Amino acid sequence: MESTLRRTWAEIDLDALENNYHRLKERIGDNVKFLGVVKADAYGHGSVICSRKLEQLGADYLAVSSIDEAIELRVNKIQMPILILGHTPKEQVARLIEFDITQAVTCWAKAVEFNEEAQKCGKKLRVHIKLDTGMSRLGFLCANENFESGVEGITKTCQLPGLEAEGIFTHFAVSDEPGEECAEYTRNQFELFNRVIHAVEEKWGRKFSLRHCANTGAVACYPKEYYMDMVRPGLLLYGYGEFAEELGLQPVMSLKTNISTIKIYPAGTAISYGGIFKTEKTTRIGVVPYGYADGFFRSLSNKCSLVTKEGKAKQRGKICMDMCMIDITDMPSVDVGSEVEIFGKQNSINELAELAGTIPYELTCAVSKRVPRFYQEKEEIIEKELLLRW
Repeated sequence: MESTLRRTWAEIDLDALENNYHRLKERIGDNVKFLGVVKADAYGHGSVICSRKLEQLGADYLAVSSIDEAIELRVNKIQMPILILGHTPKEQVARLIEFDITQAVTCWAKAVEFNEEAQKCGKKLRVHIKLDTGMSRLGFLCANENFESGVEGITKTCQLPGLEAEGIFTHFAVSDEPGEECAEYTRNQFELFNRVIHAVEEKWGRKFSLRHCANTGAVACYPKEYYMDMVRPGLLLYGYGEFAEELGLQPVMSLKTNISTIKIYPAGTAISYGGIFKTEKTTRIGVVPYGYADGFFRSLSNKCSLVTKEGKAKQRGKICMDMCMIDITDMPSVDVGSEVEIFGKQNSINELAELAGTIPYELTCAVSKRVPRFYQEKEEIIEKELLLRW
């Protein structure tokens, strides 16, 4: 659906996505496969169009969180391999096979269920086996006293007739965190991962085609041995985070709005709910149609700035559901209709995330469905997307 007004919008720079892909491919080398993480609508960037671009660029795999996200890509003609990282009910195994989707297997009980359902279909379900090496979330337990039982359970999973065990993977918990303690924790995870793989392959008598563990932190900060057969950078692919600039990566999303109304208030005027900000002098306030229903965290009230053509304008008062106010007192050329960047190439999302006490992912994922996405290549809009239902 196409938006009928230019209220608040997201510009998705597919040239930046291409740049980031090529930069990361140069870093990992030709012999390492590339998995593009496009779960959660590609972290708010639009999974279908971003996946289509990654497929054109030659990426090897995509990762999503659920079967619905995977099938969305398939019905939109994305043909490359897709891995579901999260849970899928056993009742959906037939659809996994029908749509040629790879499923993560996180424990023996699920392996048994998937195998039984696949056998009913008379076909094999392609799977990647997930190890819990220290994330303490999903995966076969394999640390310390669980090593032998973990190896046994994974080996038995690989031998199930209804499953095709293509890959094995784990997830690092602190690879993007600084300090020797975090580095040691990550090295221990990696060492355990390799020990389990070696033990399983020896008992199974076969080797996994795809071994992968390198997320954003590992790709940016750890030796190439961590890349193994495939990497799956998330934050880096979209050009965010503390490592992006030094790697030559560019932000893919720019979130923009414009000034809808301008008001002049005398000194002592309380702005917005609760009166947490009061003008100290005659103040020119711009109202912009961007609020917490669009994805602007209310916790950022009176803390951040948005960027106008005359520079940064401080946000004033509490952020409302549909709008917020900015101080444009010393910006005479900023008028009704003037464009304002919330985050993007001029206003770093990293700074905004730090002020909010979170990570850039949470801000891009929070951009709501009523914000249209404009997809650009060579500075031209090639596609528009609005997720509202009419």
